[in-house]
Amino acid sequence: MLRLAQSPTDPAFVQDPYPFYDQARAGGDLFWWEDYGLACAISHRAVSALLRDRRLGREAPEGFAPDFPEHTRPFYDIEAHSMLELEPPRHTRLRGLVLRAFTSRRIAAMGPEIAALCDRLIDSFPSGPFDLLDSYGRIIPVVVIARLLGVPEERADDLLRWSNAMVAMYQARRTREVEEAAVEAALAFRAFVEETIAARRSRPGDDLLTHLIAAEEGGERLSTDELVTTCILLLNAGHEATVHTMGNGAKTLLEHEVRDITDGAVEEILRFDPPLHMFTRWVYEDVELYGHRFARGDRVALLLGAANRDPAAYSDPHRFDPRREGPANVAFGGGIHFCVGAPLARLELVIGLGRLFERCPGLRLAEPPRYGDVYHFHGLERLMVEA
Repeated sequence: MLRLAQSPTDPAFVQDPYPFYDQARAGGDLFWWEDYGLACAISHRAVSALLRDRRLGREAPEGFAPDFPEHTRPFYDIEAHSMLELEPPRHTRLRGLVLRAFTSRRIAAMGPEIAALCDRLIDSFPSGPFDLLDSYGRIIPVVVIARLLGVPEERADDLLRWSNAMVAMYQARRTREVEEAAVEAALAFRAFVEETIAARRSRPGDDLLTHLIAAEEGGERLSTDELVTTCILLLNAGHEATVHTMGNGAKTLLEHEVRDITDGAVEEILRFDPPLHMFTRWVYEDVELYGHRFARGDRVALLLGAANRDPAAYSDPHRFDPRREGPANVAFGGGIHFCVGAPLARLELVIGLGRLFERCPGLRLAEPPRYGDVYHFHGLERLMVEA
């Protein structure tokens, strides 16, 4: 197996990880990333297959759960109930309950509301250069998921701050300071969600949280801990990746002078510059995968960003082509952990980017965009534009 070293916080890698992926892909479907001490799936075929392989999963096998520092316990107490980190049967039950409330009809009905929000934000754009992320990209996803859940959208700034602090725990630049900020955010977020759940139990509404409280699967309902974690997961995941995709997508469309925002253009944005580049799996049994022997308790990283630029799957993969044909991209994952919010994210992107370029056809970059040091995520620090 090809062994390569590459710091994920190296400035050149942060700005453009794709040359490293090309180098790693030259060794086959897997390579060993020295900085992580992990085998990594790099090809589209391997990543797609391993996302669906039930010999792998998100939950640590018995006897292999990693130790975590005691000061981070409040953060991991919340994560312990996340369907993103669980496997069947708990995952099946939690996801089933969420899907009963998170229906396609409910999501589709938000289309006009999302369009009205976009128009209101566009009407408020300043006359000079401004950060499109702060004025548009960061606001849309958090307001939409807050409205969908039924939590007060006037707390959007708090939700953003808490979410950013918690998500930083998964970034390569994690430090003790990052951990302490994540714990503080987790405790504040938990208190806020518990208060909101109590209010909804006494005063139900036509919102996702009310439906989550009422939803049953096999006679079982979500516990309070599960409700808290599920709400935090939906709020975090419901805006973090969409913000990155909105920013990456607007940047790509501006650089390539594309203004026609079709469903195909959104899929190409997700393929070309996805918001999440690495997703890890535990190995549940001794198995050989793509010529490498894995033992139970090993971990493997699936490089989503690399799979989406695999020349074996996509012709001329480093070219942005809104009319591209090819296999489904893996930006939203796959298998039982396929992103439950993918339909909502796609709707926000089609409407958000569509309204942006319909209303601002002369939008242009005011300075070269720069990506933030947020790997395993991949998103911009800011996006300065002029309308």
